[in-house]
Amino acid sequence: MTSASFHPAAGPARRTVVAAAGAAGLTAVLAACSGSDDASGDTGTVPSGSPSQEAGGSGSGGGENAGAGAALAATADIPEGGGKVFPDQKVVVTQPAAGDFKAFSATCTHQGCAVKSVADGLINCPCHNSSFSITDGSVQAGPAPKPLPAVQITVSGDSIRLAG
Repeated sequence: MTSASFHPAAGPARRTVVAAAGAAGLTAVLAACSGSDDASGDTGTVPSGSPSQEAGGSGSGGGENAGAGAALAATADIPEGGGKVFPDQKVVVTQPAAGDFKAFSATCTHQGCAVKSVADGLINCPCHNSSFSITDGSVQAGPAPKPLPAVQITVSGDSIRLAG
């Protein structure tokens, strides 16, 4: 009797195939992660702790009003009890009560989507239905884990500007 001998077929060794598949998977994961980081938009927001805090944010879009200190809106543009989203600056400005203006990051704290609207006292994110208070940015509904970070603004006369 003869015993069958094993002769591998021509082609890459199993070890080579497994290593290549692992490398391809890692590349896909890294690409997905880097895209996610870019979408977060956190570089253009400036948290506010106190009125004397300086804004250090840059990195906002390329519009005329993109820089810190540039006029963002007129006070008349922000409805009382509502607000307006400024996507280029990644900021939402609200007016919870007459003459009381607030600003928050327009990047949802859930997965970095941009909030899109302000209605009925809420800042709304369309991606997963998170909503935030126009008064303090606190989470009112949805999966968002944290409030929207405050952004420092200045109001002078009828002009609202990003601080800095």
